[in-house]
Amino acid sequence: MSYVNINHIYKSYGEEQVLDNVSFVIERGECFGLIGPNGAGKSTLIDIITGLTPFNSGNVQVDNLNVPTDIVTIRKQIGLVPQEIALMQELNAIANLEYFGGLYGLSGKLLKERIQEALEVIGLTNHVKKPVKTFSGGMQRRLNIAAGILHRPNFLILDEPTVGVDPQSRNKIFEFIKYMIHEYGTTVLYTSHYMEEVEALCDRLFILDKGHQIGYGSQSEIKQMVQDNVKWYLEIEQAPLNFDNQLTQKLSGVQQVISNQNKYHLIVDPLEFSTKALLNLIADLQLELTTLNKEELSLEEAFLQLTGKSLRD
Repeated sequence: MSYVNINHIYKSYGEEQVLDNVSFVIERGECFGLIGPNGAGKSTLIDIITGLTPFNSGNVQVDNLNVPTDIVTIRKQIGLVPQEIALMQELNAIANLEYFGGLYGLSGKLLKERIQEALEVIGLTNHVKKPVKTFSGGMQRRLNIAAGILHRPNFLILDEPTVGVDPQSRNKIFEFIKYMIHEYGTTVLYTSHYMEEVEALCDRLFILDKGHQIGYGSQSEIKQMVQDNVKWYLEIEQAPLNFDNQLTQKLSGVQQVISNQNKYHLIVDPLEFSTKALLNLIADLQLELTTLNKEELSLEEAFLQLTGKSLRD
């Protein structure tokens, strides 16, 4: 059953078209990934969903309620964890959560219970009286999340929640997301630049680039969009330093080379690429091939093929 419906959203600032006919559905109780390069329009879309930014045309519904007409009721269902740390650094964890709980209308015994629950979920029960400014980046990220879940939101929006955190904190955040979905049936919208996170957490995703839909569907459906591309893995004994360039310059159909020491991943167009040509090149360079396997494209590799490999700011 659909919980969030984004229908033909257009948004522009002057002559700049930020979102161009964007449509997708988030099912109730799923973790849905919203991904795209820098400047794709992700933050603008989140601001539209939460009623912070008006849109030019289209329709946005959350639990059959319309944005912006029913935004006051909708916001009661939303927990927003922004990319920026929204905490008071001089106060301790308890004082911060008391403040945010008050904004949600929580008080008394219920507020204390929700604070204790949130601290346990994110693993900060041993640090409740320390000023936030003494917390590590990962601890602050986790407390930032706690502030957004005190009211047990039906719809949780996590915008880059693991930026700059240590692996232990990242794992704790993953556990928390799965806990919220399993325990309360929470619907989660998750944005990240780390494709391995999206691959681990999100069943379906929407790829946005320069305001346009690039891909939408399950992970397997996204990968099928670049099914004409194939990945080969090879290991070379004592490969020369310029072997990457040799592969791209002397072999037809090689679209991308990812190397790590003597290990190479080649993403190729099978209509142009020839394994015989690869083996001939290795022989001509008098190199020793130890491994050659055909592999499935990862989600990150499919993402790069769909959006391009150039850096954008």
